[in-house]
Amino acid sequence: MAKDFGFGAGLRLREAGEFDAVFAHRRVLRGALFDLHYRPNGGSAPRIGLVIAKKLARRAVWRNAIKRIGRETFRLARPGLPAMDLLLRLAKPVSAANAEAHGAWRSDIADLLARLPR
Repeated sequence: MAKDFGFGAGLRLREAGEFDAVFAHRRVLRGALFDLHYRPNGGSAPRIGLVIAKKLARRAVWRNAIKRIGRETFRLARPGLPAMDLLLRLAKPVSAANAEAHGAWRSDIADLLARLPR
């Protein structure tokens, strides 16, 4: 049986109230570069939102790359994740020296997703 690796609109957090609810739940996993805020959603599937501050990633190219890698890593890990609302937040500044470290970004995000309580 093939697994569903899609990333439809139902798997995304979009509204400010959804983001606020996850932040208000005050559960967070901290990684080397990212923080993963989470809250059980009572649904059947995990959902994700991304918070990449311009203050921490000055160039739009860097912000877009981080969001793309975050969505892709979530999409691939989704079948094994619990039904939670997740917020991936960049916690450390991105500089020109580490902007090309896409593998480090991907591994940090995958590690945070693997550490989620089941």
